[in-house]
Amino acid sequence: MAAKIVTDSNISRFFHSFGGGVMLLNSSFLGFSPTRANKKRWFEQMASVGIDSLPIVIITLAFIGMVFGLQLTEIFLDFGAGSYVGSVLAVSLAREIMPIFTGVVVAARVGASFAAELGTMKITNQIDALKTLAADPARYLVTPRLFAAIIVLPILGSVGMLVSMLGGAYVSVYSGLSYERFMSSASSFLPAYDFIGGVLKTVVFGIIITITSCYIGMNTEGGAKGVGKSTTNAVVWSIVLIFIFNFLMSYVLLLLDKII
Repeated sequence: MAAKIVTDSNISRFFHSFGGGVMLLNSSFLGFSPTRANKKRWFEQMASVGIDSLPIVIITLAFIGMVFGLQLTEIFLDFGAGSYVGSVLAVSLAREIMPIFTGVVVAARVGASFAAELGTMKITNQIDALKTLAADPARYLVTPRLFAAIIVLPILGSVGMLVSMLGGAYVSVYSGLSYERFMSSASSFLPAYDFIGGVLKTVVFGIIITITSCYIGMNTEGGAKGVGKSTTNAVVWSIVLIFIFNFLMSYVLLLLDKII
């Protein structure tokens, strides 16, 4: 009986949080207003999300491309299929690897930052002060972060895609595959649909990271300890939701590819 009560409580809390996140997303979109003050906050958040995350994204995806390039080249050359290395690497990066790892890196860095900032504001009553001044916290705090993530994550993903392809090409050439053969394969077998689908995933992941982190941060309780817990929960839940929505979007994109 006790286990059932705990389970019901967890399920209820999950759906309550999910509903709260949807409402926060709705309020953030409705709070869109291209005023000069808002644009300033947007550019500040874009710099925080994009420029500060760029070195980590480049390093991470470069080595991921190198690892996959090394493994694929060794295996495909053994089977006499070296001409397919570039195409397989390009499609894998565009469809899955680029959007997932871009989302995970940004969730780990930016999601934690969002949750910590808003969590600190919550426990120091700054969010309540905004409400007292008749300012909508979603519009003032979440909207700039949301639109910054929507704009910046596709750019980060595109840069990461380029860097990972170059890393994979470098390792493949070092392992015995000609550069021309690699690039010819990659350019011939990578449809624009796959790349666009990967970029679309980064947009969705940006929304997930922002709303999840901001919602958890704005509902922080328990002082400094609560801020630490919210930061951890924001990263964990953002990454879990990224993988869940990645599967759902991959399934839908494959269905649309067959229809188109």
